[in-house]
Amino acid sequence: MTARHQDGEHPEVVVVTGGSGGVGRATARAFAARGARVALLARGERGLDAAARDVREAGGQALPLAVDVADPEAVDAAADRVERELGPIDTWVNAAFSTVFAPVQEVRPQEWRRATEVTYLGFVYGTQAALRRMVPRDRGTIVQVGSALAYRAVPLQAVYCGAKHAIKGFTESLRCELLHEGSGVRVTMAQLPGVNTPQFSWVLAKLSRHPRPVAPVYQPEVAARGILYAADHPRRREHWIGGSTVATLLGQRVAAGLLDRYLARTAYDSQMTDEPVDPDRPVNLWEPVDGADGRDHGAHGVFDDEAHGRSVQLWLSRHRAPLAVGAAVASGAGTVLAAGLRSRHHGSGPVPSLRRTAHSSRRAWTNAWGRLPLS
Repeated sequence: MTARHQDGEHPEVVVVTGGSGGVGRATARAFAARGARVALLARGERGLDAAARDVREAGGQALPLAVDVADPEAVDAAADRVERELGPIDTWVNAAFSTVFAPVQEVRPQEWRRATEVTYLGFVYGTQAALRRMVPRDRGTIVQVGSALAYRAVPLQAVYCGAKHAIKGFTESLRCELLHEGSGVRVTMAQLPGVNTPQFSWVLAKLSRHPRPVAPVYQPEVAARGILYAADHPRRREHWIGGSTVATLLGQRVAAGLLDRYLARTAYDSQMTDEPVDPDRPVNLWEPVDGADGRDHGAHGVFDDEAHGRSVQLWLSRHRAPLAVGAAVASGAGTVLAAGLRSRHHGSGPVPSLRRTAHSSRRAWTNAWGRLPLS
């Protein structure tokens, strides 16, 4: 499928922040595979060049731009260049972040500030740059790449969890403002599970052992498919990606206190491997890692052996409409059959209309399915 620009005449124009690695890299490739023009915003030029090759090989047009998303003027200038060289921006995906793995008391003020500027304010500045161009045209989509940790924080990741909670609050405020204005611009969030990205090998880690994602771990391509689906269905407030995300968010709703105690006991070991942290490992908080070690880190981290390449939950979420129809038909047929058997048994009473019963069952199933947080 070739993605079309919202005017129906030109290929879709997409901006992906953090596009040089991890989820952003996989997302850029996924958009390119359907023919999009993709602008890649990140700091590391080596990673950007490699990501641009990925985009071109997948069938898209690439525009790599070396930008620190914590610099609002640089982000806005990049957006200007995107529109000059690729065309009006249809979709803006905020995915860039940096963080610190450490207990709260061990994070220095300058580390809090820098990680928050990148991970939270980087989303704010990217969103504002997109709005300046989308609102006057009354069209466009902004996708905020979030996390299950935007709802349920874990120990050792207060820096990241705080930023993701802030992004969620910021996005909810913006959504209300767009609705108030009757705007055609849409904003949605994609809440991710643990993903096998290079971040665990390059973020600042003040731990005794190498950090790791909380299991189960998914490949970045799973996240990318969910983000594309979110971009194509921005009327949904949020898209929950991965069964573990659904379980975590539902658990937080019904047993937050219990989760506090469970995570206090288990979440230290579950976020570290058995390998010690290399004291000489590169850190991307202040500078891009590919400038320090001279190599492209790609989309995948070091957990390929355990990472899942598919998500049943994501498949169900993407196909919930036909599944609901099928369930409704089955339910309606069962209702008619049961009514017919009752009529034969009692020898009286009309058999309900199949069309009316199926319609009623379909409405009930659709309403119930729509309330399920599977997306």
